[in-house]
Amino acid sequence: MSAIKETNFKFDKQTAFYRGKVRDVYTIDNQYLVMVASDRISAFDVVLPRPIPYKGQVLNQIAEKFLKATEDILPNWVIAVPDPSATLGHTCEPFKVEMVVRGYLSGHAWRTYKAGGRLLCGVTLPEGLKENDKLPHPIITPTTKAAVGHDEDISKAEIIAQGIVSEADYEALEQYTYAIYARGVEIAKERGLILVDTKYEFGKKDGQIYLMDEIHTPDSSRYFYAEGYDERQEKGEAQKQLSKEFVRQWLIENGFQGKDGQVIPEMTDEIVRSISERYIELFEHITGEKFVFPTEGEVLTRLENNINSALKKLA
Repeated sequence: MSAIKETNFKFDKQTAFYRGKVRDVYTIDNQYLVMVASDRISAFDVVLPRPIPYKGQVLNQIAEKFLKATEDILPNWVIAVPDPSATLGHTCEPFKVEMVVRGYLSGHAWRTYKAGGRLLCGVTLPEGLKENDKLPHPIITPTTKAAVGHDEDISKAEIIAQGIVSEADYEALEQYTYAIYARGVEIAKERGLILVDTKYEFGKKDGQIYLMDEIHTPDSSRYFYAEGYDERQEKGEAQKQLSKEFVRQWLIENGFQGKDGQVIPEMTDEIVRSISERYIELFEHITGEKFVFPTEGEVLTRLENNINSALKKLA
């Protein structure tokens, strides 16, 4: 199983390159982006030492499916998906906030609530909720986009007061966020899933707001299995999740949470294979489609050739 740990391509008219935790991003002629979804995997803001075969393809193809399923709500950045692990799209001027939307009291929201907090990003949470309860209605809990380190919670009022996003643009981002989340919830329901929470990134191009990045993937979203949800809530049991939470749990069980002095546990071939299999399972459950393994051959050569072919069509 070959995996994409990193790429170092030099494309015609390439004007910039950025390597994130998971994606390698190439700017072409200052107007297009090539985003390669590598097989690197991160948890607790740390990139783990071994890549996970096919993980990038899983995320790239789930994002492709959901971006297509929401393009009637607003335009998105995608021009083409020339390779299972790469997307070509427009450059946009990103808004410096991530729109996190929650339909259930889970994760960070639950930790805040459990500690006694009832105000999250300017949103007041009702009393008497338990972990993973459905909220009376979905809420948006935005975060600032940190170049380094952790994103920080921020309220709508603070975003507008600090001039991070204009009031008119923020109102539009809110409407788009609720609409895309509602579509995601609807699609998840058809798959026997609950879209618990997720996040969106937006940008502007020629004065128009665009949906950017990936959406509704297990790396950016939390899913529960719908079957048995009510019974588990009534009994106070943990919900059955479909997300990359299983990777975090494996790390926690082996004494790693990204804190100083902690050592990443050994990623054996067996662990790497099991994580890869779980990602493929996630893909098939979320999309309802069979995962198609790429044709054999040198993966980086395939990637480069497919991207170059797509770039030539732009000329």
